[in-house]
Amino acid sequence: MKTPITAIILTFNEEKNIVDCINSLYDLVDEIIVVDSFSTDRTIEIIKSYGLQFHQHEFTNYSTQRNWALNNIIIKNNWILNLDADHRVTKELASELQLLFSANIDASINGFVASRKTLFMGKWIKYGGHYPTYHAVLFRKGFGYCEERLYDQHFKVDGTIKKLKGDIIDLITESLSTFTLRHNKWSDLEALEQFSGNLLNNTKLIKGNLNGNPIQKRRYLKNIYDRFPLFIRPIMYFFVRYFLRLGFLDGKRGLIFHFLQCFWFRFLIDAKIYEIKKTNEKST
Repeated sequence: MKTPITAIILTFNEEKNIVDCINSLYDLVDEIIVVDSFSTDRTIEIIKSYGLQFHQHEFTNYSTQRNWALNNIIIKNNWILNLDADHRVTKELASELQLLFSANIDASINGFVASRKTLFMGKWIKYGGHYPTYHAVLFRKGFGYCEERLYDQHFKVDGTIKKLKGDIIDLITESLSTFTLRHNKWSDLEALEQFSGNLLNNTKLIKGNLNGNPIQKRRYLKNIYDRFPLFIRPIMYFFVRYFLRLGFLDGKRGLIFHFLQCFWFRFLIDAKIYEIKKTNEKST
């Protein structure tokens, strides 16, 4: 049974991923819309073979692309599911959504959060505090938007949200080269945003709240991390994730993931913030 949900998928040169993403949704939702950033591989050809609606829009950043889709595309359903091409809806989540939408959803509920199940080098990263990690992927039309930040954007939902039990699989990388290239780019954005202080005055961001929903709790902890000294905080973060949160139980591939994601990436951000500060000092 197809549900009255519109799925919006972002793509750019995703010929290796888009088929499995679409197939995980095809029998679940009655509308799939693809927003493509002018792919040069077979992505568009594959989308056309499914007969899906697609739009092309120049990519600036994820929040701009997401909000452009929400504000400029005619969406027929009142519920919107937001995915990337390297995401897959699990069978458990599909069954849960079919059951949920077979009844009337309480009018007070405007969104649902689901956890991502990260696969890194073919292995589920289960420990280190990486699972469950909830994201507001499904919300009523007009009640959700992507917060305006350069990196680490989340969907903000106005109103009550509920947890889903099923997961969304996130194929976090094709290779270590892809992983490091992407994170090097993202470290530029995070360093610039932290240095500029734009996050402090942005009223459209999710506010940290230890007693709030899972996303607000995560933002609360991230805000604490941001207040620690540069270069000290990535060491502490890796220690907590790998040792105290049992990341070492993820084995060798887990060691690679937790070291790169929790230490290397965060240390790189700090190094770039330091670099920006020194450059600005020389110019003044």
